[in-house]
Amino acid sequence: MKRLLFLLLIAQSSFAQQKTLVLWYSQPAKDWNEALPIGNGRLGAMIFGRAGDELIQLNEQTLWTGGPVNPNPNPDAPKYLQPVRNALFKDSIGQAIKLLRKMQGPNTEMYQPLGDIILKQQLNGEVSNYYRDLNISNATATTRFTVNGVEYTREMFSSAPDQVIIIRLKASQPKALSFSVGVNHELKFSRMITSDNELVLKGKARITNDERRNPKPFIYEDSLHQDGMRFQFRIKAVTKDGVVSHTDSILTISNATEVLLYVSAATSYNGFDKYPDKDGKDEEKIAKQFLQTSLKKDYKQLLDAHVKDYQKYFNRVVLSLTDKSADDQPTDKRLTDYRTTGNDPGLEELYFQFGRYLLISSSRPGGIPANLQGIWNKEIRPSWRSNYTTNINVEMNYWPAEMCNLSEMTEPLIQQIKRWAVNGKATAKNYYNMRGWAVHHNSDMWAQTNPVGEGGGDPKWANWALGSPWLSQHLYEHYRFTSDKKYLKETAYPLMKSAAEFCLDWLVEKDGVLITAPSTSPENVYVLPNGTKGSVTIASAMDMEIIWDLFTNIIEADSILNIDKDFAALLKAKRAKLSPLKIGKAGNLIEWYGDWKDEDPQHRHVSHLFALHPGREISPLLDPKFADACRKTLEVRGDGGTGWSKAWKINFWARLLDGDHAYKMYQQLLDSSTMKNLFDSHPPFQIDGNFGATSGIAEMLLQSHLNEIQLLPALPSKWKDGHVRGLIARGAFEVEMFWKDGKLTKAFITSKAGNICKLRTNQNSAIKDIKTTNTTAQLNNQTQYITSFATVAGKTYEVVIK
Repeated sequence: MKRLLFLLLIAQSSFAQQKTLVLWYSQPAKDWNEALPIGNGRLGAMIFGRAGDELIQLNEQTLWTGGPVNPNPNPDAPKYLQPVRNALFKDSIGQAIKLLRKMQGPNTEMYQPLGDIILKQQLNGEVSNYYRDLNISNATATTRFTVNGVEYTREMFSSAPDQVIIIRLKASQPKALSFSVGVNHELKFSRMITSDNELVLKGKARITNDERRNPKPFIYEDSLHQDGMRFQFRIKAVTKDGVVSHTDSILTISNATEVLLYVSAATSYNGFDKYPDKDGKDEEKIAKQFLQTSLKKDYKQLLDAHVKDYQKYFNRVVLSLTDKSADDQPTDKRLTDYRTTGNDPGLEELYFQFGRYLLISSSRPGGIPANLQGIWNKEIRPSWRSNYTTNINVEMNYWPAEMCNLSEMTEPLIQQIKRWAVNGKATAKNYYNMRGWAVHHNSDMWAQTNPVGEGGGDPKWANWALGSPWLSQHLYEHYRFTSDKKYLKETAYPLMKSAAEFCLDWLVEKDGVLITAPSTSPENVYVLPNGTKGSVTIASAMDMEIIWDLFTNIIEADSILNIDKDFAALLKAKRAKLSPLKIGKAGNLIEWYGDWKDEDPQHRHVSHLFALHPGREISPLLDPKFADACRKTLEVRGDGGTGWSKAWKINFWARLLDGDHAYKMYQQLLDSSTMKNLFDSHPPFQIDGNFGATSGIAEMLLQSHLNEIQLLPALPSKWKDGHVRGLIARGAFEVEMFWKDGKLTKAFITSKAGNICKLRTNQNSAIKDIKTTNTTAQLNNQTQYITSFATVAGKTYEVVIK
């Protein structure tokens, strides 16, 4: 009996181990969209994998145009607010739009590339046995090929512990490796070789925020004579048996067997409120220090430290949907086949974990948040400035962080929210004469918060003003997942309260209810019964849902902290007066103030379903009537859209407990919005689609937004058998689940904070060694079993299916 138990434990343990997860290809990348990303949160690279003429495109997360924001760029703005409201109350939509443009300010700055590394290798013969990969199990990339019987290998990783990119080049025969290293940039730069054979590229970012298609020459100084961000990267070649020489700007390595290239980089960024030139850090000192420290270590030491650091995050979550491997097929071939057959659970696992890989690689404590492209951008005029779009995209970037056991990666977002609150207080006061802090549609590394558009932007996006309450949701969600009361009291609550003060001042009373005016539903357009089109209104559903969410979170936070009863009572009274959710004639959730049609019924934004996800106001478990209205809305919107839009719909359908439709959206995203390197395509590349899809898969397997843990709430019928370990539920619970034939067979819940655990399953279950009472509730003709029990911090509880 003991031997049988021992074997059972071994089998269960092996099933729970992390698989080796690899993207691999049998040819080099044709363009940037096929290159492979590595990153340590700060330093990123896109690897093309070319044999004789390799290109490695670099990024550093703080290399942006511009400098600290002007807190009051449009002093006339406040005088237009009341006229805007008056126009809206008179249904003078055109006049309101015209006036709102007068309230706009400058556009945001742009994220910039760091430069290119160009490796030219001497190859005398045809290339064969070509292979390149990205191993997301250990965050390393490899290129391998053979020429004239010699196998050449390049291995690369971006190390967080050592803050360098490491490139190891090897030949299978002694002294058969010869190549040169060059650098280049589209921005103003200089390059040089130092006395100790370091290749250095130095440059300066522009100060201008000109549009990406502006034909004007690049501007490196503004009217105040402030220069742009300084940057540099340095390359050092180390070889035991080769010869390192150089010209004025190119390193040459000859007759080597193995070469290590150490790549270090830094900018002069010294904070969002410091000018990057006169107040900037010494980027040369920083880059040299990282390089000199890493040069004291050999390849094994560097690799071991990198893998240990990376895997302590990545290995927390295991997802197994199949015991079969399809790794014998290149990833691009698998993706092509999937679009025909719709059948590759291994690819579905890989994509889920790829999202976690990207978050670990682009958002680390001490840095700034992942932008529209994470940290990977090759354009000096990137699409949408590669900035922070706060009406969905930056929030979507962080949806998977807490639930997918990467809570630490939210730290850059939390710190950025603090910076937004500083500038946002100026915006609230200077634009609206209001309290609290306000963030509008677009922002950047400098934490810009004003309405953008420069007087010509469409208010449907440029003047959207409710970034602060949406961002505040992430503050409270971090508490809900961690139960860190010190953080809630000292960090989250003050910021949330200040955002609520702005909302209280932003709301106005009309016909006995509180509304927002002006209001938009990003980035949609309505059609009135008389045929008039408009994008600005009052009391859009999204506005009211976001404010309801913030008020609810603060009320709940006060019940935990017990420090602000009067304010909580005020918010309860105001919440009761918010313009309510409404259902239209077609059974849909009404998006606008009235039951109006959309100019584009299948618009990519579905902003008015915020209350379903990421909010918690609507659920089939709370009120099927509004959940059905959300379902009808999604049916009318359709399953199309850009990559991030499809990703959001995965989450919507999961919250509606419709696993098969959520899975259908996941398949559509892989089918039509995923590039060969598994990057999401808007088009072009936007990383929020990757993050949103990873979040959606987690929502299919585990939900906890209603303060109860739902096991396999939206499991698709296609995923008949499986196992997941390491997902996190609110209340600080870590969950492991096994299922077979679509039914939960066993689960384990580990309590991190000793909270009461409320568990909901669609199967009768008991908690091992804990005395519980099972109750039932009816939902959609299925019995839901609810178990509530006290937990002890650090203890694991087994869910036994009866």
